[in-house]
Amino acid sequence: MRTHPILWTLAAIVAVVVIVSAYVVFGPHPTDFAAGKRVALAAYHPDPTGVPAELNSASLVERGEYLTRAADCMVCHTAKDGVPFAGGRAFVLPFGTLYSTNITPDAETGIGNYTDANFLDAVHKGVGPSGLKLYPAMPYASYTYMSDADALAIKAYLSTLKPVHAPAPPNTLAFPFNQRGLMSIWSLLFNPDERYEPNVERSAEWNRGAYLVEAMGHCGECHTPRNLFFALNNRKKFAGAVQAGWRAYNITSDRGSGVGAWSDTDLIRYISIGHADGRGTASGPMGEAVDESLSHLKPSDIAAMVTYLRSVPGVATSDLPEPSANPAPMSPAEGMAENRNLPGKAVYEGACAGCHGWTGTSPVIPFATLTGTRGVNDPTANNVAQVIIGGAHRHFANDAANMPAFGGAYSDAEIAGVANYVTARFGAKGSALTAANISKMRAAD
Repeated sequence: MRTHPILWTLAAIVAVVVIVSAYVVFGPHPTDFAAGKRVALAAYHPDPTGVPAELNSASLVERGEYLTRAADCMVCHTAKDGVPFAGGRAFVLPFGTLYSTNITPDAETGIGNYTDANFLDAVHKGVGPSGLKLYPAMPYASYTYMSDADALAIKAYLSTLKPVHAPAPPNTLAFPFNQRGLMSIWSLLFNPDERYEPNVERSAEWNRGAYLVEAMGHCGECHTPRNLFFALNNRKKFAGAVQAGWRAYNITSDRGSGVGAWSDTDLIRYISIGHADGRGTASGPMGEAVDESLSHLKPSDIAAMVTYLRSVPGVATSDLPEPSANPAPMSPAEGMAENRNLPGKAVYEGACAGCHGWTGTSPVIPFATLTGTRGVNDPTANNVAQVIIGGAHRHFANDAANMPAFGGAYSDAEIAGVANYVTARFGAKGSALTAANISKMRAAD
């Protein structure tokens, strides 16, 4: 007689576990936040895919070159100081190191023998010519929204490159991550294998921006947190994440921790040249994305991306205080009574103050201004330390900004100290990096 209540209780527990698991595993579509009706690409005009109107008369290869830039293929498929597109770039992950592959038209080690169907399978499904399952470091779960025509235009451009014989180094992934067969299950759960569907209740510019951001630029791959299975958690879309040792910041419309307080001009400048006065300068992976991809896009495409980003709902990032826009005192002896003698002060005075100033407003060039930037207002000081270690380089039409790398000049303790000093003096909340933190950053580079 008491069996039924026990069975009902067990059934209820199982149901709760299933519901919770489904909630964790099956997240929303990347553009579900916008509501509205999505339709097949053929049913929508104007077509938001392909190249911008300025390039409509370009050849297939020219269109493919533009789209290759938009998809940011070269950065990931080029080793440090290596031949472009020849692969070998190391991705250091918590469970081992993964290397990118050669996508030059070399027949043996590249994509020279790929048929169109092979290429589409790799881009959309994460499956190689021999059925080899690709790891989602290749962002096929985002590229799956790319149209067939655009993917094949990219293939046409890649086929014009000089073939380079360059086998990828063997991956060093720990068990069970070295079992490629498991990627079939991952893809079944997290790769919808569907092309972009325009939203008929949004503008043509919004749809173009959505296509560029989601399918081509795959911005969420860096800026969206991951779930337990390392798939994008679109319930926190664009709320920020740590990628390749750098923090990709919140780019939602939240005013405090996102970009809601940025003007359209700020966003356009940051995306297209990697700098916005009073907001910051792109470095690390974002700097690479600007240099090799975003800076090559037409102004109309950058504007469309901004239109789309503006529509993404704000998500507050609790550990990111709103940036302090107030300059620090002119004299290094003023303010910060409790931090005035931080170990990093001497390093800052000797190596940094000349360009960045004591107030945080650069006396040299606006690109070196620290006041108001997200990096110095990040209490983890992650990106501040990375810039100190590796330097930062921005190149513009008529100007350049180069911060030298100090990683070889200072110890781990000194770099931690100056990073903590910078965030305490110019940010909303000081950081507490240690020498061990810096050592770990160096090791992951």
